Amino acid sequence: MAPQIAYIGLGHMGQAMCKNLVQKGNLDKSLIVYNRTSKKATDLAKRIGGCIIANSIQEAVERSDIIFSCLTDDDAVDAAFDIALKADIKGKLFVNCSTTEPKSSNALAERIEAAGGGIVTMPVFGEPSMAEAGMLTCVPAGKPELVQKVLPYCTGVIGRAVIDFSGEEHGKASLLKVIGNVFILNMIETVAEGHVLAEKTGLGHANLQKFISAIFPGPFFLYSKRMVSGDYYNREEPVVAIDMAIHLAGQVLGLAAGCGAKLKAYEVVNEHMKMVRTHAGSKGDISGIYGAIRQESGLPFECK
Repeated sequence: MAPQIAYIGLGHMGQAMCKNLVQKGNLDKSLIVYNRTSKKATDLAKRIGGCIIANSIQEAVERSDIIFSCLTDDDAVDAAFDIALKADIKGKLFVNCSTTEPKSSNALAERIEAAGGGIVTMPVFGEPSMAEAGMLTCVPAGKPELVQKVLPYCTGVIGRAVIDFSGEEHGKASLLKVIGNVFILNMIETVAEGHVLAEKTGLGHANLQKFISAIFPGPFFLYSKRMVSGDYYNREEPVVAIDMAIHLAGQVLGLAAGCGAKLKAYEVVNEHMKMVRTHAGSKGDISGIYGAIRQESGLPFECK
């Protein structure tokens, strides 16, 4: 008999992963979903079907065998698990896909194991459109026998690939997620700088996009399209909120300072993200880094 699955946290990433769990996860029971704002749970259930809405985190935990979660930050994770741990969690398995600090991931694992539960810490790489397409890269860490229980829901369901950290401490998966963020944001910065230079020199966006699609397909081209189409300032809701990105950047720079690493390029990205926050407020998206570089180069923030 397949286990009962629940999902806590229905932001863009959570909703996309729920859709793929329902459609591709070979579940023999409806997916139990919970979100602090109940309308998101209701809307999701109507959109994808195959869901039962829990009225509380504790209810979702009590009724499930494997509980996925994807929450905004360390504080949200702590608050949710304070409630989850009020339930009897003996024999239950939590899969935490949230982006958290390494020390927080280790501390959460200790709390859950002390209460008789199990946990796989599994941050994911990929933004919401990739999550929607089931193209995430999953990084599961924890006891190997518990990771094995989670793998059937990774490749071919919510993801396209797995970086297996079985047997590693939980914080190692979170550390890879934090360091991976350096690559991603520096990539966005590079694409943005290239487009500003292409515009100012007369090469033009279309010609640069031919180069990007030929040499750097995938995320490079995705962000290139988002920039030149004006998507980065026309969206009602950001794809990746600038506030979240700035928060994560603080974690990255804090880790670097603590070990004596110098991240000069990343510090430039961080300043550009702060410019996006100043210009667009909480609706700013990380693709708005392009707008910040445009401003520095004497162009309007918006690419019309």
